[in-house]
Amino acid sequence: MEILIWIALIAAGGAAGFIASKTIFKGSLSKLEDDARAKANNIVKEAELNAEATKKNKMLEAKEFFLKQKSEFEEDANKRRNLMVQNENKLKQQQQHVSKLQETLNRKEAELESGKQNLDAQLEIIAKKKDEVEKLRQQQQQQLTKIANLSLDEAREQLIESLKNEASTKAAAHIKDIMEEAKLTATKEARKIILNTIQRTAHEQAVENCVSVFNLESDDIKGKIIGREGRNIRALEAATGVELIVDDTPEAIIISGFDPVRREIARLSLHRLVQDGRIHPARIEEVVAKTRKNIEDEIVEVGERTAIDLGVHGLNPELIKMVGRMKYRSSYGQNLLQHSREVARLCATMAAELGLNAKLAKRAGLLHDIGKVWPEEAELPHALLGMELAKKFKEHPDVVNAIGAHHDEIEMTSMISPIVQSCDAISGSRPGARREVMESYIKRLKDLENLALSFDGVNQCYAIQAGREIRVMVDADKVTDDRAGNLSFEISSKIENEMQYPGQIKVTVIREKRSVSFAR
Repeated sequence: MEILIWIALIAAGGAAGFIASKTIFKGSLSKLEDDARAKANNIVKEAELNAEATKKNKMLEAKEFFLKQKSEFEEDANKRRNLMVQNENKLKQQQQHVSKLQETLNRKEAELESGKQNLDAQLEIIAKKKDEVEKLRQQQQQQLTKIANLSLDEAREQLIESLKNEASTKAAAHIKDIMEEAKLTATKEARKIILNTIQRTAHEQAVENCVSVFNLESDDIKGKIIGREGRNIRALEAATGVELIVDDTPEAIIISGFDPVRREIARLSLHRLVQDGRIHPARIEEVVAKTRKNIEDEIVEVGERTAIDLGVHGLNPELIKMVGRMKYRSSYGQNLLQHSREVARLCATMAAELGLNAKLAKRAGLLHDIGKVWPEEAELPHALLGMELAKKFKEHPDVVNAIGAHHDEIEMTSMISPIVQSCDAISGSRPGARREVMESYIKRLKDLENLALSFDGVNQCYAIQAGREIRVMVDADKVTDDRAGNLSFEISSKIENEMQYPGQIKVTVIREKRSVSFAR
């Protein structure tokens, strides 16, 4: 019961509180509405202010954009206006130029018209004169026909026949003169070809002797080489086929022998034995055998390299070996390989000058002395032996004949044969090629220099190009430019009058002015 009473009281109190709270809420709500209205009004005012500011900014931006566009437009308009003015000026200039051209053209047309009228008048005059000449010619022909009692065709035939006879007589006389002139100039032209060939290919060659010198570090090694009772030196001489001369010559042993290949084998074998230090007969035979094999390989290599250098292809291996063997053979102090190479180049040059087969001539020049290096004994001269070898190894018939005929042992049947003979003589007799002409060659060069030094104002002179040119240095204070030209002529004239020489000698006078100062 009490519980129910309490519930009733609570319920009654809650209802009263609810009414009271409702009244309070209404009052609060009314106040909130007023605040919200005030805030809304403030927001509206701020929005209006912001809108007004934004409007002003947009208006300013619009004005700036408009002004910028206006400026660009005015600038573009000014450019277009200036371009139009320039084009108008150019157009006016072109119009003026066209006007001048038109005036010139009119003037030339008038001149052409006048010239045409003059030409027409001259053509009329020429036509009239031509008719008159034709009439006169016909009258002359009629008169000549009456006088000669010949028709026009008969007179023409007689005239042609007389002209033929006269032309034949003159042609025969002209041919005779040409033949006589050719005979007179043939020798001169041949000499010119030979001299040009010499000047283009001649070089001084090395001179070889029939002995070789093997140098030693000390004379103590001579005893080892000789050996007990001379057995080592006898074994070396027997193995190499040369003579070893051990005398009082300090630190040297002389190797003597007519065969350069044997001398080279002996020299290389001695070198290896001395370096090794083991010198006895068995070792000597072993080293000599190895050296001989190396020399044979080198001979083949030299032959192949020579053929490649000269452009001679398709040689038989035996011929290549004989070409390589030429390296160790000399003739009158002139190395045979160098001589053959020089003859090959001379032949190619001369054949080209004469319009012949240069490759075939070069081949014949290289092989012309192969008979000198045939290792076996033969009774034939080296030219005929070389011809038989070339025929054996199937060389071209022209090459075979050139080899056999280069010393006139057989008749020449090829155009290349006299070329090979001439080039062989050129290479052997060329100044400086062989020992017997070396001294006279050097003397001629000295005489040439002394002759140039005999002139006033000459300081120095040098003979160069194997005596084909002399360069003269003169004193710039004593010799003027004009005098230098005259001096060159005077020296060349004196050389022609006082000296004997093949070909021609170029005289070059050099005048140089130098001014030297020192900055200190």
